[in-house]
Amino acid sequence: MVSLASLWLPILVSALFVFLVSSVLHMVLTYHRTDYKQLPREVETLEALRAAALAPGFYFFPYCASPKEMGNPEVQKKFEQGPVGMMTVMPSGVPTMGKQLAIWFGFCLLVGVFAAYLAGRTLAAGTAYLAVFRVAGCTAFLAYGVGQIVESIWHGRPWSNTFRALFDGLVYALVTGGTFGWLWPR
Repeated sequence: MVSLASLWLPILVSALFVFLVSSVLHMVLTYHRTDYKQLPREVETLEALRAAALAPGFYFFPYCASPKEMGNPEVQKKFEQGPVGMMTVMPSGVPTMGKQLAIWFGFCLLVGVFAAYLAGRTLAAGTAYLAVFRVAGCTAFLAYGVGQIVESIWHGRPWSNTFRALFDGLVYALVTGGTFGWLWPR
């Protein structure tokens, strides 16, 4: 068993490497540019949303207060007419990436902590690179990749977006596993 405190370096370095790799995947490579679509008649749609004075939050439409309402013919008609969807409304203002990037780095650290915890509880100091790579990489893939699947199942995210996120998660997992294997206590 390896203590969590002795794994601070692979936790920190893997978070830094994943942060840098994610910057390359999102800013240099262009395959995420198709993740989002522009609203049709955006000006008119935004005016209507502004008039509704939506507070930041996550909205589902048509809205039902309970599953029992789904049996109501009027509610069923709303669903049949459409549109049906979910929408995230963020605070108004020019987007700044600083806060999101800081939270992302914190998440990368958290994934590193869990990878370290699991690897540290199952592997001894001096364990071979590949064994460490497998445990830390698998743990990281569960966090970075597999967790994305629920967005397509429950929130209607296009599966193509989820497959791209799974690819990113695999890359981040490989980076995490490789870093832990490299920096594992001997």
